[in-house]
Amino acid sequence: MPKLPGISAQEAVRVLSKIGFRVIREGKHIVMSDGMVRVTLPRANPINAFTMGAIARDAGLSPEEFRKLL
Repeated sequence: MPKLPGISAQEAVRVLSKIGFRVIREGKHIVMSDGMVRVTLPRANPINAFTMGAIARDAGLSPEEFRKLL
């Protein structure tokens, strides 16, 4: 069972914005960066829980830290 819930792309953008990520480009995917790390979010509703877990890990967050920011 995944440790993160499936959430919408807009909710994921909101969470990543809290830790300093900004939207660079939008299209079929949303690309965000904090100046060092770049993450790509699919425009799915909801984003698959396993995909969201990988995105959170790439952004430097543990599942618990990501869940607290929701």
